[in-house]
Amino acid sequence: MTIRLLVVDDDPLVRAGLSLMLGGADDLEIVGEGADGCEVAALVDRLAPDVVLMDIRMPTMDGLTATELLRARKDAPEVVVLTTFHADEQVLRALRAGAAGFVLKDTPPAEIVAAVRRVAAGDPVLSPAVTRQLMTHVADRTPGTPGTRRSAAAERLTSLAEREREVAVAVGRGQSNAEIAATLYMSVPTVKTHVSRILAKLDLNNRVQIALLAHDAGLLDGEEQP
Repeated sequence: MTIRLLVVDDDPLVRAGLSLMLGGADDLEIVGEGADGCEVAALVDRLAPDVVLMDIRMPTMDGLTATELLRARKDAPEVVVLTTFHADEQVLRALRAGAAGFVLKDTPPAEIVAAVRRVAAGDPVLSPAVTRQLMTHVADRTPGTPGTRRSAAAERLTSLAEREREVAVAVGRGQSNAEIAATLYMSVPTVKTHVSRILAKLDLNNRVQIALLAHDAGLLDGEEQP
C-alpha cells in the first residue's frame, strides 16, 4: 500500500530535499508541497494525504496552529512535526495538539522514511526517553502553573476505570502492548481495547497524548495522590 505524503515547510530547499529523499521509497508518494500552515487545509482536501510532514516555524500560520486545526477534523491525516531542535516547547505543544511524533531535519533519510511508515501504521514516532526529555525540558514554560496543569489532568483522568488508569500509566512509561499485557496480566487484545477506550473517553488522538496527560497528572513520578 502506497503512503501518500504532504510536505509543508517554508524553505523551498528543505521541501526539495525532503521530496528527493522520500520520493525514492517504493511505498511513499509525495502528493504535494506547501509553504505555509495556512495552505494545509486546502491541500489536504485536494490531495488526501495519509501523512503530513509539518514544519513548526512558518511565517503566516505556524505548524502548531495548522496541526491543531487539522487534527480537529474528522479522518485527519497523521502529522509528523519537522524541527531543528529536539527539546523545543513548540514540539511538545504540537504533540499535545495531536501530532504523532517529530523528526529532526538533519535525521538520516532512511530514518525519516521509517518514521513516516510507522506513523502511517498508527505507531507514534517518539521514544519514551525523548518524551520524558521534552516534558522535563519545557515543564516550567508550559502555559499555566504546574499545580493547575496537574489538577486539570487529574480531573480528566477521573473518567477512567481503575484498569484503564493502570494501562494509561503503563503507556506513559513507554511500555508496548505486549509489555503492558505481561505486567498487568491481561491479553494483548484486551490491552488494545483499553487503549482505544482511553483515547475515546479522553478525546485523545494517540498514545503520545496519553503519556503526556499521565505525566501532567503526576502518575509517572509517584506524586499523584489516589
